[in-house]
Amino acid sequence: MTTTQTTTAQLPVNPVLRVPPASPAAAAAYFSASLAFHADVSDVAGALAAEGDPGFVVIDSRSTASWDQGHVPGAVHLPTAQIAEQAEKLLDKSVPVVTYCWGPGCNGATRAALALAELGFQVKEMLGGFEYWVREGFAYETWEGPARSDADPLTAPVDSDDCGC
Repeated sequence: MTTTQTTTAQLPVNPVLRVPPASPAAAAAYFSASLAFHADVSDVAGALAAEGDPGFVVIDSRSTASWDQGHVPGAVHLPTAQIAEQAEKLLDKSVPVVTYCWGPGCNGATRAALALAELGFQVKEMLGGFEYWVREGFAYETWEGPARSDADPLTAPVDSDDCGC
């Protein structure tokens, strides 16, 4: 009778662990940096809904046609192509800026954030963009006036204002 011995080196490595996780220190640095660069849709909505100055301005970096279709209430419309010539006229460099575009499949907010950072603005990108603003059920404005959609239960809690994260 023959016995086959399997060693750890012979076991297939699953795709998740094919590249090992970063060290805890490297992970902490990365995730800390990520939070410095990104803002969550629900956090932005909560800060805008609270009384008083939220301490930042929201920039919609999309085209006029997209802006008219719907935008975050109180946002400033500043298409990415116009940032170089208009940003310093419209914005105060001492006030942080939060950019957004269509959604996760669009890097327009990232391009806008880069353009603003290169001009010396403090900037974050709103993760999820306008798509997740609407999907999470937050009010928005169109050329016809205010609008709101029901929250998508796959993106926002149905029975609570807080997702617990």
